Amino acid sequence: MPRGNEIFKVGDTDLGQFAELGQLHERRWQWLEQAVGPAVALPTEYPDGYHVPQHRHSRSQLLHALVGVVLVTTRHGRWMVPPDHAMWIPAGTEHSVEMLGDVSMRSVYVMPDAIAGLPHGLRVVGITDLMHSLIVESEKLPQGAELEGRGGLIMSLLLHEIPNLPERPLGLPFPSDPKLAALCRRFVAAPSPHATIDEWADIVGMSRRSFTRAFHRQTGLSLSTWRQQACLFAALPRLADGEPVTRV
Repeated sequence: MPRGNEIFKVGDTDLGQFAELGQLHERRWQWLEQAVGPAVALPTEYPDGYHVPQHRHSRSQLLHALVGVVLVTTRHGRWMVPPDHAMWIPAGTEHSVEMLGDVSMRSVYVMPDAIAGLPHGLRVVGITDLMHSLIVESEKLPQGAELEGRGGLIMSLLLHEIPNLPERPLGLPFPSDPKLAALCRRFVAAPSPHATIDEWADIVGMSRRSFTRAFHRQTGLSLSTWRQQACLFAALPRLADGEPVTRV
């Protein structure tokens, strides 16, 4: 099997051609389905504004941005991944990815049963100096094959460091209730500072008190705090484009 980090190093292509980049993604995902070994590390260079549509992997993904900021969206919520951080995306999770600025990404794709103790849920984690070095070294190794010797030790240590990475509160959770989640998704798509709690409660047929309790129980946040964070997430692309804070 060819080395994935030789065939699919997107930095070797014209990043201005988004369609070509999309084709490379399709080839990479097909290749990943055939790859063997507990983990595969692949580098990708993305242009500002590139959007990877909804997709899923049979492997879990540790998505690490060396440069730039990444937004990851699933039906469960939205997460911001700044430099020196990574997003853990469990196998089979539908997700889309948006680039804020030019992004230099390093992803490690992990078999769900590679080791015991891997995280079960979506989370943003801090990348330690050790993990950063392991990711950089792992992408230089032959990919899609069982590794022995030094390469096997690097991948083994990388896998065992994943459960120890510190979780960071950089997510915007969506409620588990489908009606509440639909409201949140609409707000994220078009934030409005004028909608009131009573209006949201009326839409889903709940009293104000029941609505606020349910929302806090399912997200861990009050509606006002959640909407502030949602507005911040919505403003990130405009801020990345250089728009003044006073206009966002």
